Amino acid sequence: MTGRRLTSLLAYITTSAAGASLLTGCGVLPGATGGSREPVTVMTWAPDQTRATNMPGMPAMAQAFARWVNSQGGIDGHELRVLTCNEHNSTAGAAACARRAVRENAVAVVGSYSQNGRAFMAPLEAAGIPYIGGYGISEDEFTSPLSYPVNGGQASLIAGHGIQLAGSCRTVSLVRPDTLAGDRLPELLNSGLRKASHRGAVDIPAVEDAAEYTAQASRAREKAGEKQGCVTAVLGERTQTFFDSFRRLPEQEGGERGRGGDVRGGDSGEENGAVRISSVLGSVGQPVIDRTGGAHSPFEGAFVTGWYPEAGDRSWAPMRKVIQEHAFADNRVDPADAGVQTTWIAYTVLKDVIEALDDDTISASRIAHALDRGERIDTGGLTPTLRWKYEDLLGAPGYPRIVNHEVTFQVVRKGRLVAQKPGFVDVGETVLSAP
Repeated sequence: MTGRRLTSLLAYITTSAAGASLLTGCGVLPGATGGSREPVTVMTWAPDQTRATNMPGMPAMAQAFARWVNSQGGIDGHELRVLTCNEHNSTAGAAACARRAVRENAVAVVGSYSQNGRAFMAPLEAAGIPYIGGYGISEDEFTSPLSYPVNGGQASLIAGHGIQLAGSCRTVSLVRPDTLAGDRLPELLNSGLRKASHRGAVDIPAVEDAAEYTAQASRAREKAGEKQGCVTAVLGERTQTFFDSFRRLPEQEGGERGRGGDVRGGDSGEENGAVRISSVLGSVGQPVIDRTGGAHSPFEGAFVTGWYPEAGDRSWAPMRKVIQEHAFADNRVDPADAGVQTTWIAYTVLKDVIEALDDDTISASRIAHALDRGERIDTGGLTPTLRWKYEDLLGAPGYPRIVNHEVTFQVVRKGRLVAQKPGFVDVGETVLSAP
């Protein structure tokens, strides 16, 4: 080939590429196939550095997911741009994050945490932005037609926890937040306890951001009794504070303190009269157990109900690989954290939907429409297959959008959260039976 012919060919290729770039408004994403595609902007929010529950690992996991997919050419050729926002555990903060998502043309809010559903759902609904895989802490996540939850939320956890405790606890004390969301928890726990003809739990409301809980701990132990009694606390990040107060209570007659105790005799809950402790994932998890002493933690022997398989399950291997390669130095991203896990699953949903759309332009309305028409999402065994068609919705009062109503029963053994029984437990009928 002569120099003149080569120069002409290069000029033609350069001119063609420039023309394509002008037409699409962006360049070709490295590693992408099929030409230029528009970037996709989403948002993930969570509270951070507040006095109550903090979830910094959720935005951090979202950023790691974006680094991973973008290193491989994006999602179906679309660069993934993740906006993060501190929700501050306040209605004003949640509303501000939602308005920013609208202002910056996010096509979805993915894998986020907020108790302030009323504050954030209204702006999202007005803009038609879907809320995919929220943590499941607010009722609005299970009522809004633009919400696509990946787990059964607090409702499934608490109802399932009642089932888990019913076989081992003669009496149960429930310590929970003195909030609107917390007011629903006793009914849900009792719906699970009633599955085994068990008496209802003693309800003990508590301030969510207290510095200590001695009064509530004392009452909880007293009401649980000394024989096969159980104390369960669902206070988010303050659950650790509560059980620290519980551990420091004066000894009862006979020399027993409230404690978890070893799990023996097939998890029978027998511990020579000691009160058994329990909670749900999100209030107690592997990071909390590690921070409080591992095998010597006050949570040793505690019952815990979760949404997903135990952290050591091989189904989490793809997530762990992404964390190792793209968030290894970020100590906010703990693969055993329920918020991190929920964010991974939520972004798995987003990725599958964008790939199924297979188009140069992705919009909020197209994502919502794809989910509404029944796009099936395989999460690799972390949840049942997810689908949000009308016939897939549980339809429980207050939680009609639940599609995944399965939980796992876990227990703390030698400082590790492990499966108490294999597989998932379907608690759909239990949630439906709650008042």
